Amino acid sequence: MLARAISKYVRVSPHKLRPYANVIRGYSVDKAYAWLKTCAVRRVEPLMKTLASAYANAKFKNPEIDSMDKALIKEIRIDQGPTVKYFKPAAMGRAAPQRKRMSHIMIIVDKVK
Repeated sequence: MLARAISKYVRVSPHKLRPYANVIRGYSVDKAYAWLKTCAVRRVEPLMKTLASAYANAKFKNPEIDSMDKALIKEIRIDQGPTVKYFKPAAMGRAAPQRKRMSHIMIIVDKVK
């Protein structure tokens, strides 16, 4: 039985999150969580939280999953969220446009066959 978790409006650009998602795709939840925990980068924190939530949802839906190594990441998707646009001062009195991009994270977890 599939379980999923979604995190929306994460203040990290999808371009910066996708390499980490590509590494853990297809891993067991135990291995993926351990790998993310060793990364000394702040931007993997939303991925860890979403993964923990997806595992908790899978554990609730399927009582056979009693440890993290019995769950597998079936799908992980990082989508583009809204962009916050604003202006900052630039040289010679001009205004420079700035864009802060947001992400939506979706992780689907299934039990190991």
